[in-house]
Amino acid sequence: QEQPVESGGGAVQPGGSLTLSCTASSATFNLGCVAWFRQATGKEREAVASIHTGRGTTRYDDSVQGRFTISKRVADKTVWLRMDSLKPDDTAMYTCAAAALWPCSMTASSYSVWGQGTQVTVSS
Repeated sequence: QEQPVESGGGAVQPGGSLTLSCTASSATFNLGCVAWFRQATGKEREAVASIHTGRGTTRYDDSVQGRFTISKRVADKTVWLRMDSLKPDDTAMYTCAAAALWPCSMTASSYSVWGQGTQVTVSS
């Protein structure tokens, strides 16, 4: 499977917003589950959100529930992660991953196709 490609990261002040995108090939997008993970320096990788590209079912980690929104557009083979009310603790490398699963897992080991990641830095 081809690697998905992430974009949209950058530096933002606390309380600000960013939207990340994950664009995949048709084969990768059609696996079914696309998830966003993040890893901060010195910390373990953690799941942020997942979406099933066919069913549209979403899941969120408690730490981002109500602040982040995951969405998809089939025509563009793209999954977005809208991040609002950003906090310094959201600073991390954000990576999207895909897998043929149902229901979509929030565990990194369940995903087989990974992008390179995009850095998000929240700081005043």
